[in-house]
Amino acid sequence: MREVLIIAGEASGDLHGAGVAERLRALRPDVPLVGMGGDRMAAAGVRLFERAEGVVGFVEVLKHLPAHLRLLRAVRAHLRSGRVGLIILIDYPGFNLRVARAARDAGVPVLYYITPQVWAWKPGRVTLMAEVITKAAVILPFEEPLLRDAGIDTTFVGHPLLDRAQGLPGRDEARQRLGLPADREVLALFPGSRAQEIARHVRDFEAVARELQRRRPGLEVVVSVAPTIQLDASQLPYPMVRAQSFDVLRAADVALCKSGTTTLEAAVAGCPCAVVYKTSRITYEIARRLVRIPHIGLLNVVAGREVAPEFVQNAFTTPAVADALDPLFVRTSAARLRMLDGMAEVRRRLGAPGAAERVAAMAAEMYDGTRTT
Repeated sequence: MREVLIIAGEASGDLHGAGVAERLRALRPDVPLVGMGGDRMAAAGVRLFERAEGVVGFVEVLKHLPAHLRLLRAVRAHLRSGRVGLIILIDYPGFNLRVARAARDAGVPVLYYITPQVWAWKPGRVTLMAEVITKAAVILPFEEPLLRDAGIDTTFVGHPLLDRAQGLPGRDEARQRLGLPADREVLALFPGSRAQEIARHVRDFEAVARELQRRRPGLEVVVSVAPTIQLDASQLPYPMVRAQSFDVLRAADVALCKSGTTTLEAAVAGCPCAVVYKTSRITYEIARRLVRIPHIGLLNVVAGREVAPEFVQNAFTTPAVADALDPLFVRTSAARLRMLDGMAEVRRRLGAPGAAERVAAMAAEMYDGTRTT
């Protein structure tokens, strides 16, 4: 029986791939699942023939190019083996679009889940996507009409973080779980999920936290640490919580978030935040010329306006970020109430829980349409 091949290149893709794998196994327990990913996909029943870890940034990707090329050769060989009935690609566009081309050449249908963000940059990719993607499952509402207009069979499946957000704890319960005092203000720090992001952000995150502690005596600070990151007190000298981002956001009064999915998590959890990002000077200068949208925080992108303030590169300074966060601690402040209203709008736009189930159903239908034994 032919396999379903699932390719994820970083921690978030591993998480989403595991969710799809679990549900696909329930629908088609007889179908072998193989892939490239991490521990979560392996635990979900995917036999990994390669492990992968993602990188970001132009300079950073170049440093990892030999490893990428080796992985690409391995995936191409697997596709040519004739054992693959369907491939599911998850995010990671620089790598996965090359895999999609190889799948097309091998006659393997492609389901792309969490597609390249052509609305932000590299719009020319949409032409290639139309050539190599059989079906697309997108997680942001405006992506469906955009890709359909380009000739891609596309379905908006909702955002997968909504599955993790079901049954969120209240503020007091979250604090009890994390051992945080009920009567103190709490600031949550989300410095990133990749090693190079942590390296660029930790000093500035600590400086902002110190400044807010100076302004707000008794302020507690907690750091949310991605499961793939090793971080110790010498880098950020505050209590650390691993792999419980929603609990941290529900416990916190305010959050400082590296741009990315965490900003959507903050919106879903109803935790006011500021969005920040720093990268290498070369990467920033290239991106500044290529990115076509006015916002980098996904909650702002989904809202179509600035719900949370953004501080990118040289704008990410301690006084500026502290000034933006300080009034958000006041429950009745206009800034906090205005941001919470915007976050509620973002939550509504993200759809309904069940993204992984919808993608698994799409995959099962595509597999059945081409199955041979």
